[in-house]
Amino acid sequence: MNRALKILLRAAGFTVLLITSQFSAPGTVFAGAIDTIRANQTIRIAYRDDAPPFSYKKASDTEPAGFMINLCRAVVKNISEQLGVPSLKVTYVAVTAANRFDTIRKNDADLLCEATSITLSRRKLVDFSIPTFVDGAGIVTTVTDLHELKDLAGRKVGVVAGTTTEDALRRALSAGGIEAEIVPAKTHDEGLAMLDDGRTAAYLADRAILVFLLQNSKAVDKLRIADNYLSVEPYALALPLGDQDFSLALDTALSRIYRSGDILAIFNETFGGKVKPTGLLKTLYAVSGVPD
Repeated sequence: MNRALKILLRAAGFTVLLITSQFSAPGTVFAGAIDTIRANQTIRIAYRDDAPPFSYKKASDTEPAGFMINLCRAVVKNISEQLGVPSLKVTYVAVTAANRFDTIRKNDADLLCEATSITLSRRKLVDFSIPTFVDGAGIVTTVTDLHELKDLAGRKVGVVAGTTTEDALRRALSAGGIEAEIVPAKTHDEGLAMLDDGRTAAYLADRAILVFLLQNSKAVDKLRIADNYLSVEPYALALPLGDQDFSLALDTALSRIYRSGDILAIFNETFGGKVKPTGLLKTLYAVSGVPD
């Protein structure tokens, strides 16, 4: 075998190795979501059943509900128009706070539609759309003398484990030198139940979620939400890492929904006129609607 042929074969072997390693890397998109969606005429939406008013499902419901679910249905309609597919079918995939990002990374769903905060560490796992909402962590309590973070000292505090709210709480307690016992919950319902039963003195979650949950509390007359936000967090839809075509289609759909004003109709549909969008939220939609 001459030297030139050996070099050629080595180069070919290196190319195969490179391609194989790229497709086996964790988090790498194996096939573009757009091609798969077009071929199957179906889009898979991951949702949580315990994060009202953004994503939830009652036992009597056949499909999930909430603001992010309604927004994603509008997104699917727009993507359907972009792809020239008359009507995309939607398959719903139930996830938890613990496995939601793994579900996207493993390609078990195309889009995560729930109260997902954007963080830099999460961007190592998944990609995010342009922002879809802005909220912040709040404190609900049964204690009359709990007005700010330092008042948590010596008390038990509930929070859903593995969330940005838990991270923010731990950082704030550490920075303030405040000693409080954090009691992890698996779901918001469990966290609120601990508060209702007196097992904790306070519960932390995104403020919009707290407002919604209080409507279903057994002791709503004893609960109040503290005035101060613990954090301010932008939400977005999560999608597979590195899928640029799907990312562009998603942001195009959201931008058109924002620019057309349909986002406010979706907001009103979800909240029934009982909650008004804040000025900050209106500004978010005004600046996030990217031109075509």
